[in-house]
Amino acid sequence: MCGRYYIKESAEMDEIIRLMNASPLKLALEKRKLGVRTYGERFPSEVVPVIAMDRRGKRAVFPMKWGYDIGKLVINARAETAAEKPLFQNDWKRHRCVIPASWYFEWEHRKGSDGKVHTLDKYLIQPRGKDITWLCGLYQIKDGLPSFVILTKEAEEEIRFIHDRMPVILPDDLIRDWIRPETRPEELISEPERA
Repeated sequence: MCGRYYIKESAEMDEIIRLMNASPLKLALEKRKLGVRTYGERFPSEVVPVIAMDRRGKRAVFPMKWGYDIGKLVINARAETAAEKPLFQNDWKRHRCVIPASWYFEWEHRKGSDGKVHTLDKYLIQPRGKDITWLCGLYQIKDGLPSFVILTKEAEEEIRFIHDRMPVILPDDLIRDWIRPETRPEELISEPERA
């Protein structure tokens, strides 16, 4: 579920990447031999552009690694339970981020006549009429390295045939509210953007 997404060149995405490249954190990560990925298909464990609040409480773009490393890589968190899970509890309250993507990928899963679940076609999904898909996330900083997970929810009816889960997607006008620590996140994701 939401194991890949794509970043396509556009004026808005170019500006996001420009801002990330200006972040002092980018240089620090490169010194640790962690290269930042920008355009194209993005994979778990890569360092990519992510929007969060800076120390002054302003919206900023940072390079962050996709996945919490807890001995295994955790790339997603269920929106329905993140507030209670020890791994995500603090981040749900104070460390929320937005991952800019052009679209995300999902593979259709269907039970075959043999009773096994088979992976079928790969779909690219984005909100109707949008160039950027704003994925909700949580982040943490461990050993000086920021990392994030993408929040998921039950799939909307029109894409449920592909998979039973999908990322939580925000409309453009809620990005600032989502990343503010004083916001109640459960109120913002009750009516997210439809795919």
